[in-house]
Amino acid sequence: MKDLLFLAHRIPYPPNKGDKIRSWHLLRHLAERYRVHLGCFVDDPEDRTHEPVLRALCASCHFARLDPTLARLGSLRGLATGQALTFAYFRDAGLTEWVRATHAARAVAVQFVFSSSMAPFAEAAGDFRGRRIVDFIDLDSDKWRQYAMSGRAPMRWIHGREARLLGEAEVAIAARASASLFVSEAEADLFRRRPGVAAERVHGLGNGVDLDYFDPRRDHVDPYPAGGPVLAFTGMMDYRANVDAVLWFAAEVLPAIRARHPEARFAVVGAKPDPAVRRLAGQPGVIVTGRVPDVRPYLAHSAVAVAPLRIARGIQNKVLEAMGMGRPVIATPQAHEGIDAGRDAHLLVADDAAGLAAQACRLLGDRAEAEALGARGRRLLLDRYAWESRLAPLDGIIERAPAVFPAMSSETRSLDRSWEGRA
Repeated sequence: MKDLLFLAHRIPYPPNKGDKIRSWHLLRHLAERYRVHLGCFVDDPEDRTHEPVLRALCASCHFARLDPTLARLGSLRGLATGQALTFAYFRDAGLTEWVRATHAARAVAVQFVFSSSMAPFAEAAGDFRGRRIVDFIDLDSDKWRQYAMSGRAPMRWIHGREARLLGEAEVAIAARASASLFVSEAEADLFRRRPGVAAERVHGLGNGVDLDYFDPRRDHVDPYPAGGPVLAFTGMMDYRANVDAVLWFAAEVLPAIRARHPEARFAVVGAKPDPAVRRLAGQPGVIVTGRVPDVRPYLAHSAVAVAPLRIARGIQNKVLEAMGMGRPVIATPQAHEGIDAGRDAHLLVADDAAGLAAQACRLLGDRAEAEALGARGRRLLLDRYAWESRLAPLDGIIERAPAVFPAMSSETRSLDRSWEGRA
């Protein structure tokens, strides 16, 4: 077996949030084909208990501790240095040295860089001339652009600055990669259109769903208190896009639903709820769970799963998981983007608050239609979204990628100032 370096901005286990779901399945896929050396950050102390799982899977591991509060403060140095704050946030001399030592000790054939924020650590091995695969997941720079559009001063300026600098860095990183991956063809096409991007080295590699785990035939005890039908939202609740979604839904959509279905309830299921989200628990008909050991019971006993995201990039795992559990899903266009599922055929899509409320009332009023919609969504995933089939193209992408990534051009050097010096 050849050696592969896998760098991730967050420990890939347990697979309990969007990026970790993807990184875990990628890691398992690659570990069947390479001797994997894993370097990653751990930003949640509870995740350290899972390190033995990864040590058993990988030939070697390095876990760099990251305190989110200190990292946010440290990222402000980027304002003085001209760096994107993303790169100033992820700094660790120990991880940098481990990358160098790993390359010095063995002939690493492939670097797999999970998220653009880890690219500077890959550069620590300055003489590396193997294949470098960068999984951007989605376009983070566009997420910051959306934040800037919806924010107020001074954050509008900071987010706009981050969108610009990170966008420049994404192009520079791709120029020094053998191949660039994105979570959907829509994301890949968006990146291919950027000036300076080699379109032939950009690939869409979609997420899948563990359909044995998310199986509606399993029995789950009802976790909800007695009451009316539940519309469930799942996700990490300290993530800005999720916070925006549930606050908007509770304020603009739920009242219209409860006007027609007074017993209907909205459940916000996910760890680390933002203070504004916790306050929703005082609103009639709203349940805020906080961290739960298993999201499946909350989906299994919901009448409808909702994904009212207004800020989104890539593929929403929450939508795929709900469909995997056979639940009828109502989503905004932003949450639907990147998922190969037909409107009305596999899920319902609404453009605004009134549309979401109308679709929810439609499903709450016709349980047979709701269950039929959920069943069609589940069948679609069985046909197209098993992880094994979704990741099958990766082997060919790596094999066909140029063995020596391109040297930096003068144009790339000028772009590189937004993330240089990170190693």
